[in-house]
Amino acid sequence: MFVIVGWLIVMVCVFGVFIFHGGNIGVVLTALPFEMITIGGATMGAFVANNQMKVIKASLKGLGTCFKGSKYTKARYMELLALLFDILQKARKEGLMAIEKDVEEPHSSEIFKRHGDVGHDHHVVEFITDYLRMMVSGNLNAHEIESLMDSEIDTHHQEEHAAVAALQRIAGGLPAFGIVAAVLGVVNTMGSVGQPPAVLGGMIASALVGTFLGILLAYAFAEPLAGLLEQKVEEAGKEFQCIKTTLLASMQGYNPATAIEFGRKVLYSTDRPTFQELEAFVKKK
Repeated sequence: MFVIVGWLIVMVCVFGVFIFHGGNIGVVLTALPFEMITIGGATMGAFVANNQMKVIKASLKGLGTCFKGSKYTKARYMELLALLFDILQKARKEGLMAIEKDVEEPHSSEIFKRHGDVGHDHHVVEFITDYLRMMVSGNLNAHEIESLMDSEIDTHHQEEHAAVAALQRIAGGLPAFGIVAAVLGVVNTMGSVGQPPAVLGGMIASALVGTFLGILLAYAFAEPLAGLLEQKVEEAGKEFQCIKTTLLASMQGYNPATAIEFGRKVLYSTDRPTFQELEAFVKKK
């Protein structure tokens, strides 16, 4: 929603001021379709040539998330920490072997079922169960598991950032493609040098629209989307950091209530529940 609002502000300020100062918007609108095809087509072709199919798919998926609100809210984090509390509490009371079935069959586990979207999130469930399985097996110590967690989180971060980098390259290339469109317009104008000055002036103005459009698309549309997607990638990584910190605290001997407090502390301040909010929520669940 805020993406659309931001774009509307850009369009109103840029074109509104242009019209207010007596600019001929007709020249811009006449040239716009042709310049858009040139710049947009060249950009998309370069994007396809520059990226593997998995990066293209990730970029398109990431663009879709830019127009949605963030799912990483205080309510989601409380649900996640309550899920971790429940499973760690069961392991503490009944032994690690008691959670083996929950780990091996999370989709049929009552613990995962009663924690809403978090308990059904494939990536979250897989991350939790993979490391709980290692804890149950007892073959790795806390330092080894922490190193493995860091490697997996870093890999996830790199995969998600590939889409961000692809969009940033698009933003960097758009002004250049705008110049390409403008140069073609100038070439076309020079080929019509015998036309009256009024005609030549209109053709030069149309050519300059290409440069204007490339810069506008780069810094008002593509670059903000890349920045927003990067923020969303960082948010997704924070959830894994929360799980990692909670499980490691449990492995180091802290009780479940203290372990989830460790996890709560790594969350962003804007989304972090207070100690009292989390305690009340866990007791309610």
